[in-house]
Amino acid sequence: MSSTLLSFKKSKKETMALSPLFHSNLPSLQFVLLVSVFIFSGSLYASDDPHLSLDYYASTCPTVFDIIRKEMECEVLSDPRNAALVVRLHFHDCFVQGCDGSVLLDDTITLQGEKKASPNINSLKGFRIIDKIKNKVESECPGIASCADILTIAARDAVILVGGPYWDVPVGRKDSKTASFELASANIPTADEGLVSIISKFLYQGLSVTDTVALSGAHTIGMARCANFRARIYGDFETTSDRGPMSETYLSNLKSICPAAGGGDNNVSAMDNITPNLFDNSYYQILLRGEGLLNSDQELYSSILGIQTKQLVVKYAHDPISFFQQFSDSMVKLGNITNPDSFTNGEVRKNCRFVNT
Repeated sequence: MSSTLLSFKKSKKETMALSPLFHSNLPSLQFVLLVSVFIFSGSLYASDDPHLSLDYYASTCPTVFDIIRKEMECEVLSDPRNAALVVRLHFHDCFVQGCDGSVLLDDTITLQGEKKASPNINSLKGFRIIDKIKNKVESECPGIASCADILTIAARDAVILVGGPYWDVPVGRKDSKTASFELASANIPTADEGLVSIISKFLYQGLSVTDTVALSGAHTIGMARCANFRARIYGDFETTSDRGPMSETYLSNLKSICPAAGGGDNNVSAMDNITPNLFDNSYYQILLRGEGLLNSDQELYSSILGIQTKQLVVKYAHDPISFFQQFSDSMVKLGNITNPDSFTNGEVRKNCRFVNT
């Protein structure tokens, strides 16, 4: 597989290019909201954090990348869906306090974690995978590699192992001693959100509209619960789709998995029903047909406000190389969302689930 992987370097400059989003149809209140987020989000986290470097573990734990890769190979070989679990963990971690491993913390008497926040409680799995990797790394380099770094590297390897692109992962993050149930509930985009709300949450993290569309492409792997797509398939799915025979069959299958009433909330369907275990650009092709499983996904193409996002969906649907390159750049940018407090007061946890005692 390695001979087919594409290596891309991080872009040094990111443009926000938001003017097409601010179309005359956009209500003035939402316009002000997005402008405010755009202006102030840049000061929240540094996208090129000076604490991070590619050779941070070169002398202290030179085998850390190899250990993580080998463990991820075993996990993805045993079940390709494990790749999506780890990538989702990484996303949810970085959207709350930056990429500091806070999502991995269990609830204790003195700490309320993020795992039971509404966007996480029925969505996040894969904690066992990170535990296994951490144990392996600790046996080789005790007290050196943070859980936050391990999760970030594992997410990159997960994408590669299901056919996605390569990118370099700067390391040197510290693990937080805190978590935020409140921020987890507020910051993480949900399946039923509209386009303006989704983009505002990405902008808050210092991520552009282009990053939003590219990172959403991670939904080319992974599953969604019926509870998260029921409103979509019994709502405007037929309006956005072409209502052809294949589309009608797909919708019928989804409704058999996810009844309108009477349970089935935990039944799952692939977000990419064409190549569910392969990281490719078919997610965007599905959006072009109006068949996105989640409302938040289809909004990127079908929303009347999504002039720029629609153009990007079309671009990535027809140009997989461009998608891979932008996804790589955006993942580096995501991984570089840092928690300044963790560099001052953070630690390297011995167990990713608990703050050191």
